[in-house]
Amino acid sequence: MRVLVIEDFAPLSRAVVQGLKEAGYAVDSAQDGEEGLACAQSCDYDVIVLDIMLPKMDGLTLLRRLRQQKHPAAVLLLTARDTVGDRVKGLDHGADDYLVKPFAFEELLARVRAMVRRRYGQKEELIHVGDLEVDPVARTVKRAGRPIALSAREYAVLEYLCARRGHVVTRTEIWDHVYDFATEPSSNVVDVYIGYLRRKVDADHQTKLIQTRRGQGYVLGEPE
Repeated sequence: MRVLVIEDFAPLSRAVVQGLKEAGYAVDSAQDGEEGLACAQSCDYDVIVLDIMLPKMDGLTLLRRLRQQKHPAAVLLLTARDTVGDRVKGLDHGADDYLVKPFAFEELLARVRAMVRRRYGQKEELIHVGDLEVDPVARTVKRAGRPIALSAREYAVLEYLCARRGHVVTRTEIWDHVYDFATEPSSNVVDVYIGYLRRKVDADHQTKLIQTRRGQGYVLGEPE
């Protein structure tokens, strides 16, 4: 999943970006409101972590503009102010959640995971597709009860397919949600990782869960 961090305090920004990357997210960052708005408008992010007090454009103005443009990302507001009025104002502007500084990174990570689940309509912590089980918290995968070892990138691709299970997902959509701006684009990298996943997830099973829709993309789910 892809996250945008908009925070002007460099030490905090670096810590949050590094922590999210270590948790398996593709992460971009911006240091002021104008840069953050430009980044947000350029990509269909899953989650935006947004500081309220930003130079050039404050976080609430940025948030209001995104909601006016119907940007689909879930937004987690960061603020040093913890009054009921501040929280209400942020939520009324279209925020999905609110976190007061200072905070524990584990709490931020849990809130990001929860917002991703809500965005894709996932009610349970574990994702099941047939006999495939994915645990987004532990980042583990099992098929028919047997653990499957995946690289970080393989897991990221599978997790996005799970979030969109039953729907055809294009190569462009997979790229946009799994890779950040720092990654050099490659014409066949998505196909390569789909191939890796097929060998690990489907090869030893009669029922193939990762299916190709020629000219469209891929779909994860049991064949009809």
